[in-house]
Amino acid sequence: MKKYVIGLDYGTDSVRAVLIDTENGAELATSVSYYQRWKEGKFCKPEENQFRQHPLDHIEGLEKTISTVVKESGVAPENIASICIDTTGSSPLPVNKDGIALSLLPEFSENPNAMMVLWKDHTSINEAEEINHLARNWGGEDYTKFEGGIYSSEWFWAKILHINREDEAVKNAAYSWMEHCDYLTFLLSDNQDLATFKRSRCAAGHKAMWHESWDGLPSKEFLGQLDSSLAELRDRLYDKTYTSDEVAGNLNEEWATKLGLTTNTVIAVGTFDAHSGAVGAKVEENTLIRIMGTSTCDIMVAPNEIIGDKTVKGICGQVDGSVIPGLMGLEAGQSAFGDVLAWYKDILTWPTHNILMNSNLIDENQKQLLKEEIENNLIHNLTLEAEKIPLSEVVPIALDWINGRRTPDANQELKMAISNLSLGTKAPHIFKALVNAICFGAKKIVDRFEEEGVKIEKVIGIGGVARKSPFIMQTLANVLNMPIVVAESDQAPALGAAIYAAVTAGIYLTVQEASQKMGSDFEAEYFPQVEKVEKYAEFMKQYQILADFTENNIKSKKKLTVESL
Repeated sequence: MKKYVIGLDYGTDSVRAVLIDTENGAELATSVSYYQRWKEGKFCKPEENQFRQHPLDHIEGLEKTISTVVKESGVAPENIASICIDTTGSSPLPVNKDGIALSLLPEFSENPNAMMVLWKDHTSINEAEEINHLARNWGGEDYTKFEGGIYSSEWFWAKILHINREDEAVKNAAYSWMEHCDYLTFLLSDNQDLATFKRSRCAAGHKAMWHESWDGLPSKEFLGQLDSSLAELRDRLYDKTYTSDEVAGNLNEEWATKLGLTTNTVIAVGTFDAHSGAVGAKVEENTLIRIMGTSTCDIMVAPNEIIGDKTVKGICGQVDGSVIPGLMGLEAGQSAFGDVLAWYKDILTWPTHNILMNSNLIDENQKQLLKEEIENNLIHNLTLEAEKIPLSEVVPIALDWINGRRTPDANQELKMAISNLSLGTKAPHIFKALVNAICFGAKKIVDRFEEEGVKIEKVIGIGGVARKSPFIMQTLANVLNMPIVVAESDQAPALGAAIYAAVTAGIYLTVQEASQKMGSDFEAEYFPQVEKVEKYAEFMKQYQILADFTENNIKSKKKLTVESL
């Protein structure tokens, strides 16, 4: 009897489910659901770097997408062997003693502090700095050393500390906190005991300073020096963690009924989207997987004996089994990639949204058509014009730090900058500068891995940007001076989650075996253009000069502010 699995992938804007044939990785059905509350901008304050999401968006999307793929595929429910969920991260949310998200309770239903604190939320910059200072100076274990040596405001403890200080009601009501991937896995599982529920190794190791060498999470002594509430919370979290080839439980009766499945369906331990995306792209040693969307995550795996006790500085962590059990998972990334271009698009479309749409000169139908025309073609036309600009022509130099810097060396206080503007600078010139900037940011990550002794022989791109923009991919190949292949699948993270699901169902013995059988093929390859590589190396030097100037300027301003206090 043929067996099928479901991968459920939660991105920043939407959730998608894929139903996969375990024999060959063929996609039988797919469904996407966009988050309505998020789309309306609820609970977010971009000007304050506050980005929160209501779990109802995610729960409603779960039910809609999975029930749709089950129905559309025509596969008998009893033949759907397993489900695995991947999500963004670190995106923690507070829960009560029963594991119910606080924002699902009436008294917290409109409170942003009770929502999921999305990965891109940077309201906890000060708290992250406190964690870093304590880790280096308290005289005990440096709990950041396996997370690149710098703790980020994008991560678990910094976000919780910020919420606890800002909102007494949420702090008192939160029995525990769960990463997004753990919460949704818990929601589906028949194990409804928070104390024994299997938490994700991937999430804990990369974002919560969990490590085997100190028997789990940071000590209560360390956490208590930050805030007594964190020390108390530690007792209500976990010590052990689990990789995503392990079973979290079976589908519970409530959700089996909602989804049109049976309770025989196995639920895998959850994971993060980038790590499952690497599995969907057939990750192997010495291969850098670049998951390119609103931000990027850069994933590698290496044998434990090669990494050993060495710590790779300035990345987002090294965790045994976070990608493939038995191998060390290495993570880096950029806080903004597609978001850089989306920001520029928003800048250019401001007149359309705020002047033309309010004009009395054209009717509502014409307004809508005009809006769609601009939305659908702006980036495409900018790309065509940017491609025509010769490398000999003066192009601005830009930084990619519009949402801070994730790696190398996390610093979310950094800001974007653009230099070398003139009256001759047009919109396509700036667009080209922004494309160059996100590629230069990628080069800094590649350089850091190699400086730390992690060899890169192959680069694989996955995600919407990789598949939709040959211009960006060719620029990236030129900047990296490396060939880049692009995964064929539109849904590589969901496919990777399905691969984990196939292993938990016992269909394959290992993630490697399942990945080779079910993983994505490749549809394109970009080679460095020899005549352009040297020129991009010159531009890279200019990028570094601007980066150093900007970072030093921000440090100087911060120092003056501290001294004045």
